[in-house]
Amino acid sequence: MLAGVMSAGLMSSPARAQRPDTTGFEITDPLVLRKCGGCHKTDSTNRVARLSYLRKTPEGWEASVRRMASLNSVKIDPAEARSIVKYFANRQGLAPAEVAPGRFETERRLVEYRYAADGQTERTCRACHSLGRVILQRRTKSEWELLIATHRGYYPGSDFQAFRRMAPPAPDSAPQPHPMDQAIGHLSRAFPLRTPEWTAWSATMRPAPLEGAWSLAGHEPGRGAFFGRMVISKVPGTDDEFTSRATYRYASGGALVTRDGRSVVYTGHQWRGRSTPAGMPPDSSMREVVSVEPGWQEMSGRWFRGGYDEFGMDVKLTRVSPGAAIAGVSPVGLRAGSRDVEVTVFGANLPRAATAASVDFGPGITVTRVVRSSPDEMVVRVNVDSSARTGQRDLFAGGASLRNAVVAYSRIDRIKVTPQSNMARAGGVRVPKMFAQFEAWGYVNGADGKPDTDDDLNVGTVPVRWGLEEYGVTFKDDDTQYVGALDQRGFFTPNVDGPNPARKGSRNNIGDVWVVATYTPEGANARALKGRSLLIVTVPLYMRWEPSRTAP
Repeated sequence: MLAGVMSAGLMSSPARAQRPDTTGFEITDPLVLRKCGGCHKTDSTNRVARLSYLRKTPEGWEASVRRMASLNSVKIDPAEARSIVKYFANRQGLAPAEVAPGRFETERRLVEYRYAADGQTERTCRACHSLGRVILQRRTKSEWELLIATHRGYYPGSDFQAFRRMAPPAPDSAPQPHPMDQAIGHLSRAFPLRTPEWTAWSATMRPAPLEGAWSLAGHEPGRGAFFGRMVISKVPGTDDEFTSRATYRYASGGALVTRDGRSVVYTGHQWRGRSTPAGMPPDSSMREVVSVEPGWQEMSGRWFRGGYDEFGMDVKLTRVSPGAAIAGVSPVGLRAGSRDVEVTVFGANLPRAATAASVDFGPGITVTRVVRSSPDEMVVRVNVDSSARTGQRDLFAGGASLRNAVVAYSRIDRIKVTPQSNMARAGGVRVPKMFAQFEAWGYVNGADGKPDTDDDLNVGTVPVRWGLEEYGVTFKDDDTQYVGALDQRGFFTPNVDGPNPARKGSRNNIGDVWVVATYTPEGANARALKGRSLLIVTVPLYMRWEPSRTAP
């Protein structure tokens, strides 16, 4: 794996004369040269035009291969395409520190990201796509220039939408750089081809030894926390390909889920796989985008359905060691004065014969008995003193501990709906709909008594009544009647794409609404608490600006 990276430092005399951040990578793979050499010429130092002067994620290289096949008629079969992607992702990929700021892009998260380094460049690029796609690349200045030229050639609309949108400056104003020139200047400085992070990582990069058992913990919006185990096996004859079997159960109950998967780990740390529940059709499979943390003891990321990125789950994997370990607890919030509450402790190598005395939730919380105990799960009953002080408690059980495992509280001060803003898309006639899932979380204000401060305590999800309210934008707004339906699981299903003749003006079934959660605490004379999130229901996604989805 390191041969191509290390050999990039053994340059011929002309290459040595260049600046360190512009010297390209040697490319010697016969398949790459055969498939790409028709358009990308190789010089005497084994540098290939364009290809030697950029680095990207596996998804970035896959997008390039698909684009060449669909637009430039490159004849390539799936096995060859996978080989080329692996070659480039391993030798001209990104270091963990370079990937970290843009993980939301590869994990397909709907987030409100703001790029603070250069607002003008952000506006230029995000007119068409997430800035995550930009910050997950490294190029020479000439390559950034060529990339913008490619945008203008393939997508003429971008010339107005991004590069030429601003009006000419006033005659008496100071000269302003063109947005295109500013973007090139900034990107070439912020994301050059050669970086200290890549130099350090490529020197130590090697296949990650991931075989064995891993503790699995995660959260799926709408279904809550889940816990289990994943067993990873190496594909014979390979160092970076694996099969996996994950078994897990949701803390809220339900049957055990088993997922069988296969994956590749690129650049020594980028897990890319796909898994399917046992006995289920292929369309129930999930893409696995996970980062292997340095040290090979932890992994984290997101599993999601490729066709519907909004359906997914956060996952964290921790290598199982010989000793006991606690992965999580359910429920997290324990109300003062509660009696005989059932609490489940999830982990690995927990004692089979635990006693109440061996489980300690801290002051004010008493374990009365152990209902059952197994290596992966321990169920206990607890009483919470009416005078228990509000705050987090560390858990000690079976020789293992978990910091801030539960929260003791006397009352919930407010609820928060997550995400605090969301988007759905009408569809179902010509293109698929885009759905939205919401959750309501309970919070205690903390010692300062103020909401939304650092000492607030999250007591977990709470049962609520869901509804839609109008977000007033126009006179006599009627969006709640047409945009779609919200069920009592917090799941929003948008309406079909329009126009809708039943709506005034035959408008589409789009609009802005509040998603409102109402929580009624226990106890007499308890005051109902409300939280809300802004939901924008917009037009169908007729075109995805995502080259990786372009059919070859």
